[in-house]
Amino acid sequence: MPRHVELSLDFFLPYIFAALRILLILLFAWIATRLARRLIRGLESYSVRMLMRANDVPDYEVRKRVQTLSTVSGRTFGAIIWALSLIMVLYEMNFDVRPLIAGAGVLGVALGFGAQNLVKDILSGFFLLMENQIRINDVAVINGQGGLVEEINLRTTVLRSENGAVHVFPNGSITQLSNLTRDFSYAVFNITVGYEEDTDRVIAEIRSIAAAIRADDPFDKMIVGDIDMMGVDALAESGVTIKFRLRTLPMKQWMVAREMNARVKKRFADAGIDMPFPTRTIQLGAQTVAALQGAPRARQ
Repeated sequence: MPRHVELSLDFFLPYIFAALRILLILLFAWIATRLARRLIRGLESYSVRMLMRANDVPDYEVRKRVQTLSTVSGRTFGAIIWALSLIMVLYEMNFDVRPLIAGAGVLGVALGFGAQNLVKDILSGFFLLMENQIRINDVAVINGQGGLVEEINLRTTVLRSENGAVHVFPNGSITQLSNLTRDFSYAVFNITVGYEEDTDRVIAEIRSIAAAIRADDPFDKMIVGDIDMMGVDALAESGVTIKFRLRTLPMKQWMVAREMNARVKKRFADAGIDMPFPTRTIQLGAQTVAALQGAPRARQ
């Protein structure tokens, strides 16, 4: 005869308590994650104030650095909390977690021997953050590819280029890095005028244009220094190249450069200053000219 199991409250109580403990563990993990994020945000504001007192650097530079560090810290703490919670949940479900923990130790050893690239990426990302080489919302050129820094993780760095493409670089593979927006930027100009023009007059016009831009809103807040006039930089085939630059806030050099180019074009046209463009002259030999003249015309 089959044996019947009597279903009573005592039979279900262990399962009910186990389910409640699992729910409490998940709730604790969720609360701990939220508290960690709130604590990191509080430390972010405190760090910004302390760094601004200790260092003579702009507010936006400090905020970008602290934001980058807080983002990475928040993700790391979240991964640790949920990993521990998963182990506790498995234990409550009567899984033997000791082999899992031992396997994690063996896996760590295996990673140490076999995942050199992963370890290299993580170490490179750690030093990338600690040395403050780039921050989130910087514009950088990594291995020849430029774009806006959207994410900085311990393993990868993510850039979004001008056309919207997302480029992901393992930190260990970054061999060339240029930060275009750290502390300040420069809008660099190379203006070519004709050889017959008076370069002193051209330089005076450029200085006048730069002074006018600095007096206009919103460029008065973008430009943070006087014009750096380098003078005649090259004697090119088509004219004389005059080089100068304007120091701007980070990421404002392109807006200032566009406005400056537009005003230079208009002012030079009004002042009668010639801005030559390259032309090509083709010389034909006498035989070629005779052959072209003697060639039959195409039929109508």
